[in-house]
Amino acid sequence: MKKKDLVNEVAKFTQTKKQAEMTLEIFLNIIKKTLKKRDKIFISGFGTFSIVKRKARIGRNPKTGEKIKVAAKFIPKFKPAKAFKEAVK
Repeated sequence: MKKKDLVNEVAKFTQTKKQAEMTLEIFLNIIKKTLKKRDKIFISGFGTFSIVKRKARIGRNPKTGEKIKVAAKFIPKFKPAKAFKEAVK
């Protein structure tokens, strides 16, 4: 399912497609801003969005085999809730 399809599904419960798209955009922006502040988002029955820090490491260029330094970075993580996991079995 693409973002456009998700907007169409949300539009079934709102008055217009534009409202559905705006609602989805607001939701995604809130998630991005919260994670950027390194906070977690708990959605009961759905899951938890969080940020984890990956350590710096030595990697390898697949073309040349040369060792390269990969910097530490923060990445988003999603852990589904038990109810969500059971719903999609």
